[in-house]
Amino acid sequence: MKMPALSLSHRSCLVACLCALSLGNAWAEKADRNKSMNAESDSLRYDEVKQTSVFTGNVIITKGTLVLRADRVEVRQDNEGFQFGTAASTGGKRAFFRQKRDSGDEWIEGEAESIVYDGKADTVTFRGNANMRRLRGSTVTDETQGALITFDNTSEVFNVSGGATSSSGGGAPSGRVRAVLSPKAAASSPAANTPPATLRPSTTLGGEKK
Repeated sequence: MKMPALSLSHRSCLVACLCALSLGNAWAEKADRNKSMNAESDSLRYDEVKQTSVFTGNVIITKGTLVLRADRVEVRQDNEGFQFGTAASTGGKRAFFRQKRDSGDEWIEGEAESIVYDGKADTVTFRGNANMRRLRGSTVTDETQGALITFDNTSEVFNVSGGATSSSGGGAPSGRVRAVLSPKAAASSPAANTPPATLRPSTTLGGEKK
């Protein structure tokens, strides 16, 4: 049975119970895969035959630590059960993605004209005026900017391409990639096996004895 399109005058909160709305292998935090997905939008169209759900209008999707915001988000599921999501924004705005990494208080977030998640390959692609950041807590440690950024969650490798390839011409300045990469904190050096210095009273002042 085909689910009719929903057009809502007010933003509605939609708790997704359909398999097509479960992002399966989460983008980073493994615990997210077992969390319920919540979607908030102005409208939703679900096609059971094609296994697609299209959210439009001020879309906010959350799933555990995962947050995705855009003007339009389409989620589909293939015959093997893998999920794929495409988020896009218009009018000079960019879609936004954020999720916690498994390693401590570390996060990945970014913006682009479109963001594509491939559940089978476990990758996230930021396309068009793209920017991606790695944070430890609230501190940005790494930041990259380009026309196309692909992040592989399995290998934790990201590739960045420059050039103005977006519809609005938004790429890296002068068609080149920009990146700021901070070094990891070095391990503390072991304390030397020497006794601490001690202070001794002096009987001289200015080299002369009192």
